[in-house]
Order: sequence, then C-alpha cells, then structure tokens
Amino acid sequence: MSNLFLILIGVFIVVANVIGFISYNKKKNLFFAAFTILLSAVLFGAIGGALAVFVIRDAFAVFYGLQIAQYLLFNSIIVFIIAILVTIIKRYNNRTA
Repeated sequence: MSNLFLILIGVFIVVANVIGFISYNKKKNLFFAAFTILLSAVLFGAIGGALAVFVIRDAFAVFYGLQIAQYLLFNSIIVFIIAILVTIIKRYNNRTA
C-alpha cells in the first residue's frame, strides 16, 4: 500500500512541476510559476487525501494525503527559493553591466 502512495507522490510532483513550467512559458514570470506549483500542491494534496480515504477506507487515511501535500509544499518552497535567487542574480548582473 505504501508503494502506491510513493508512486503517487512522484507522479504528483512531476505533474505539478510540468504545470508550473507551462505557466512559466505562458507568463514568463518565475514567481507566478512557483505560485502555480503551490496551488497545485493544495489541489493534489486534497486529491491524494480523498484517494487514500477511498482506498484504505479509514478516517485516518487523510494523513497520507497530507503527507503528499507536504512533499509538494517542500517542492514549492524550493521553487520559490530558486525564483528569489534568480531575481537577485539578474538584478546584480544588470547593475554591474
């Protein structure tokens, strides 16, 4: 059973990052892409929680969905940090050039 949720975590992380990449290509804004990944973390966490409740049939199975959301939130935080670093580097290069 835990292998199913590990695969689900991997699939949701990949899908969230692909959605973030598509939103970056449309808007050309790295912060908007990171915010899109954050919103998809909430959505996929809810989907994972509902799926866990239906598969395991226990009220405490919602915590599997929360665990999926936790990993997606960590992913979102990493993307926000990368966006901040890229912005700092761009401003530094524009100022010195």
